[in-house]
Amino acid sequence: MTVLDLASGRASFKMPVRQEYLQGAKAMQGGLIVALADETIAHAMMTQLSPDEGLTTIELKSDFLSGVNSGELIAEAGVFKKGQSLMIGDCLVTDDKGKQICRVSATFMLLKKK
Repeated sequence: MTVLDLASGRASFKMPVRQEYLQGAKAMQGGLIVALADETIAHAMMTQLSPDEGLTTIELKSDFLSGVNSGELIAEAGVFKKGQSLMIGDCLVTDDKGKQICRVSATFMLLKKK
């Protein structure tokens, strides 16, 4: 994964689709796509944390929209809401031609450092 951009409440990453990432039907393995989205959402959230806060994923929902077997994946994420103990974020993963591949929403727990 490569960071493309980080801004307040936003992040974008890219990841190549490699032959070894394809599953039996010759499409990118879904868990790898979700991992890309999870990491991108986490980085969008990290831009809004105070120095005494950390976070961890507690829930992910993914909607697979299309398969992909070559090129690069682009993940664009944003923070939907930051509360006292939870943050919610969304991510859209597209291929390098703009085709929508997967939509992910995630809830993260805020961790207070002691």
